[in-house]
Amino acid sequence: MVWLDKFKLNKGLARRLTDAGFLYPKEIQLKTLSRIIGGQDVIAIAPEGSGKTSTYIISVLNRIRQGFDDAPRVLILVPDKEKVFSVIEQFDVLNKNSSVKIVGLYVAPGIEAQMDALADGADIVVATPDRARAIYLKLGLNLNKIDLFIVDDAELIVKQGMQLPVAELANSIIKCQHLIFTEVLHQKLEKMIAPFMKLPAIIEVDELGESSLETYDQVLYNVPNFRTKLNLLNLFMQDDELFTKAVVFVNTRVTADTAYKSLKPYLKGAITVLNPMFSETKHVADLEEFKSDTSLRVLIIANENSGTIELNGLPFVIHLDVPEDKEIFINRVIKIKGNEDTLAITFATDIELGMIKKIEQSIGTKIQLADLPDDLVIDTERKEKEASTERKAAKTDKNAPVAGAAFHEKKAANAKTYNYSSGTKAKMNNKRKHS
Repeated sequence: MVWLDKFKLNKGLARRLTDAGFLYPKEIQLKTLSRIIGGQDVIAIAPEGSGKTSTYIISVLNRIRQGFDDAPRVLILVPDKEKVFSVIEQFDVLNKNSSVKIVGLYVAPGIEAQMDALADGADIVVATPDRARAIYLKLGLNLNKIDLFIVDDAELIVKQGMQLPVAELANSIIKCQHLIFTEVLHQKLEKMIAPFMKLPAIIEVDELGESSLETYDQVLYNVPNFRTKLNLLNLFMQDDELFTKAVVFVNTRVTADTAYKSLKPYLKGAITVLNPMFSETKHVADLEEFKSDTSLRVLIIANENSGTIELNGLPFVIHLDVPEDKEIFINRVIKIKGNEDTLAITFATDIELGMIKKIEQSIGTKIQLADLPDDLVIDTERKEKEASTERKAAKTDKNAPVAGAAFHEKKAANAKTYNYSSGTKAKMNNKRKHS
């Protein structure tokens, strides 16, 4: 039996895996299960559908073979109610031991019913961070016997701004093993998990699509926030010899107006908007008008109400925002015959990197990650300097522990998002015509 040969799984679980159609371990399971079973903290990075959830379910059921009901031994945090149901449903497929009880906690009317379910006994708790924290503060969730703490879809939890309840719950557990499953590891996620992870093994699985779509040359800039995106866009547009015509896509007309106001002082009459919020904003009726007007260099288009846009004949396609629908992005970067010289540039914050991963999986290739220009003004650096000045002025005790002191803001160019080889990075830098 494959599962018995490769891992130290109990025979009953190995048999149920085979019966449920798990005939052979996936790559993420081959790379992580032995480490998890051995008790190591693990950060597993893999795309959607790669088997992350089934990996920790197998680990949990291999560990818990008999229920005790006195207090939970496993706490699994997931981003939303739907994921709670999905995880419990997957547990039910493999868990044939009726003594092992699983309780779901999620935001819903009436917190008492979930507290009663915990009081009746639970071995495994699957919860959203906010509801788990709320019940814990009401003394309804006993964390004293937790020996396995799991965060699934961690990048979505960060995107929802639920880092604080995750950190509070993790810090309330005296000692346990920690498992993090995510599609992308970025600075904000690292900051959330660093205080409680213990020398974790970082395992990354890259499962790109089998068929590669032919796209324009693409470059990705990972920036810390939207203000820095605007600074970078302004910096690029100052090169009027290179950026003769560029279409800039944003998600909303409100953002289009913000970008327009940011670029207008330098570009003056050379910038326009398609379907702007305000009639006094300089605008064009369609893309053809922008192409034919030699005085215009930049056209800003909001995804909302933009419809289908033919981008042929444009040297630069810039995504200031990453669309929430990956198909919108992909349709804009698919190479059009006779328009091979177009360069597609994308600005993405840490929160948007999850969607970038999905796009890369769909197009079957990675988007080249570029270094940020040395003269780019990064807003977070200014904030860090101000915070440092305030800390010095306060004259705090140097020996006293400072919450979050280890989490200084790194320059976005140094933030590790993907592991590129030196050769790949050299090719990427040589390709950056616009630097």
